[in-house]
Amino acid sequence: MKPESADKTESFYIAVILYESSSDAPNYQPLYQECFVLLKASSLEKAKEKAVCYGKKEEVSYKNEDGENITWSLKQVIDVNSVLYDDFDSASNGVDLYARHFRNYEAYHSFEPLLSQEKL
Repeated sequence: MKPESADKTESFYIAVILYESSSDAPNYQPLYQECFVLLKASSLEKAKEKAVCYGKKEEVSYKNEDGENITWSLKQVIDVNSVLYDDFDSASNGVDLYARHFRNYEAYHSFEPLLSQEKL
């Protein structure tokens, strides 16, 4: 079997990673965090593997200000795709990295706290 070339050109990918918080505190309401992570990989499959590894590496537990245990864990890697444009030299003017489409604005509004200025 021929080993994969070590000098294969890597490209940039965006991973959409979903985390979930949990706690042993009574009446705890889970909080979810969606992260957009920039990865560099030699293929889409390698980028997907890196996204899962990254998500697991970012899992954390701590005590909050009330002494309750809070744990953030990887819920799911939602999407991994190549960046739309990887010309970062022109980034001072802005550059699109990732886009997604949806049909139900009301559903988006109901889960996106920044639209309603909801405090987390």
